[in-house]
Amino acid sequence: MSLPVLCGLVLLLVGGCASAPPPPSKPLDACAIFKERPSWYKATKKAERKWGTPIAVQLAIIQAESSFRHDARPPGRVSSAYGYSQAIDGTWDWYREQTGNRRAKRTNFDHAVDFVGWYTDVTHRTLGISKWDGYRQYLAYHEGHRGFQRGTYRNKAWLVRVARRVDQQAKTYGAQLRSCRR
Repeated sequence: MSLPVLCGLVLLLVGGCASAPPPPSKPLDACAIFKERPSWYKATKKAERKWGTPIAVQLAIIQAESSFRHDARPPGRVSSAYGYSQAIDGTWDWYREQTGNRRAKRTNFDHAVDFVGWYTDVTHRTLGISKWDGYRQYLAYHEGHRGFQRGTYRNKAWLVRVARRVDQQAKTYGAQLRSCRR
């Protein structure tokens, strides 16, 4: 391999790694998140306009799922869940098919918040859950629509606690967003 080609490959690899930012330094503060990552505000605002899911709910779900880590995987479990949204393969494929966004990647924040908006919109249309209801939206997000309908979360006290935290964090993010300046 020639030196210019090798250098190009190294730059491509380094550039690819550098393009995925570390999690925000203050992940529980919406104003700080968007100050640090202005493009994330644009992405969440776009998803809110498109799907009607409040920015605060989008952030709370992603914070609970991945702590804003682009390459997150569930600890200690065999699962295809991956990325910011922790979407599993089948659900991610369903999203890409339904939206026509075939190139969407779970490691891309813009795609992940669009996915969350899409999924909460489907949940609203399918189960009648308000897009502002972080608690029930998260339970349906985690358990899937059929699992939510069957009430599988009722036997998972840990999941109910997480869903309560998601709902509270969504309310906190909402209050922060109302007070911070763009």
